[in-house]
Amino acid sequence: MLRRRFLLSSLVSTALLSTACSGKSVPRHVIVSAEKLQQAVAQRFPRQYPVAGLLQLQLQAPSLQLLPESNLIKAQIATSLSGPVLKQGYGGRMEVDFALRYEASDRTVRAQSITVHRLELDGLPPALAEMLSTYGGGIAAQALDGVVLYQMQDKDLALMDALDMQPGAMRVTPQGLEIALDRKPQAR
Repeated sequence: MLRRRFLLSSLVSTALLSTACSGKSVPRHVIVSAEKLQQAVAQRFPRQYPVAGLLQLQLQAPSLQLLPESNLIKAQIATSLSGPVLKQGYGGRMEVDFALRYEASDRTVRAQSITVHRLELDGLPPALAEMLSTYGGGIAAQALDGVVLYQMQDKDLALMDALDMQPGAMRVTPQGLEIALDRKPQAR
């Protein structure tokens, strides 16, 4: 363990020294590409969400689209509804957008403030379609709230720790998710 810390601190010191000698400044942010976000979120799907103990909402891996102008991410998700009270399953699609938050306890970037723009299931009986239009948006938002989009890697966090920094504000850009690096508060 001590050897590993020594090697890590040596690598970080070398990286910092080479950065200082080359005239480059310490990095101020980390960029997670759209491709990395897509790959990371796909690993967390399919997801199933029970509805009133009688139905099951299944969500497939979303297709993500960055919305830098509003600092949101849009997701299109293949969706299906099944359960013992239905004679058959119904497939469809959902379109949502959401903001992001960083959860320090497990080093994850999570969805929050979900807005459901569309939830359609093909061939639903009229009574079920009416119920879906009334409650579907809330159910879908609950099913996606807090979904992990990305988890910070140990190597990223080790470098941040060595620089006495931590993840800060997040911003959606055309290149991906930009996570600011802020100085850690000084212990008193």
